Amino acid sequence: MPNVLITGANRGLGLEFARQYSADGWNVIATVRDSSPELDELEVRIEQLDMRDLDAVEGFGERIDELDLLIANAGTYGPKSVTTEEDARGWSETFAVNTIAPFLLAQSVLAKVAASRGKLIAISTRMGSIAENTSGGFIAYRSSKSALNSAWRSLAIDSRDQGVIAAMLHPGWVQTRMGGPSAPIEPPESVAAMRQVIEGLGPDQSGGFFSYDGSEIVW
Repeated sequence: MPNVLITGANRGLGLEFARQYSADGWNVIATVRDSSPELDELEVRIEQLDMRDLDAVEGFGERIDELDLLIANAGTYGPKSVTTEEDARGWSETFAVNTIAPFLLAQSVLAKVAASRGKLIAISTRMGSIAENTSGGFIAYRSSKSALNSAWRSLAIDSRDQGVIAAMLHPGWVQTRMGGPSAPIEPPESVAAMRQVIEGLGPDQSGGFFSYDGSEIVW
């Protein structure tokens, strides 16, 4: 059975990824900062991991023997505006969680993913597209996801010779704690669609930025 590592699996998209992959017979390693009853009910391996703890993130690959797929899903919204020193510290933490930690985790598990000629997937957002930013605001979240896209693009290029495929996905506006109850898409729909995109990714798509429906997003 293939092995998938999913970060931020205690709720929202991460929980739904764990639910769907587990139901399809995958060996699921689900990382959480704090567990949840819904995740505890699934037949998955739960590992505690705080993405703010970069030492733990760097060493996480040592806990895994084999890996076919990484879904770097964990993230934070950060401060909505940056006008004070406290906001700036929140912005810095947003970068650590949304940009640095996912990249560091990917490096930590890269050898295992390369051994299976697997895939590295970062859950990004259309808000990380510089070209599509016509409304401004949400500086911490936007900039950290733009930086994630840049780092993951480099990761795709640097790992290409190892047979690894890396890509970024926008899940759509989803009914999660971050997306809110007014979002038009429910997690099962978003995750099922993203799984189809992941399954269909080939070497020519490595380094790409895609919506959950498979369409490409401009940088």
